[in-house]
Amino acid sequence: MLGKSKTYVLRVKGDSMIEDSVQDGDFIIVEEKNTANNGEMVIAMLNENEVTLKRYYREKDKIRLQPANQNLKPIFVQEENVKIQGIVIGLLRKFK
Repeated sequence: MLGKSKTYVLRVKGDSMIEDSVQDGDFIIVEEKNTANNGEMVIAMLNENEVTLKRYYREKDKIRLQPANQNLKPIFVQEENVKIQGIVIGLLRKFK
């Protein structure tokens, strides 16, 4: 889709990233990667069974997955319990 990198599109479910202008029903363009830099918006798999869209932050002894919704709390996990699936590189929204 974009250059030589592997990309895919996912549909957003929920409002955890609403303050970053990502709305329920939007489509995000994801570049497949297994690492991320602090502050990047990522698709992360938690404990091998839950996938979430959050901002990634590496802290002292854990990873913080930060929602962009003041009504939600960050998720703190040990590094071995999170796998980065990709980083968000774009957004598509259907006009209503």
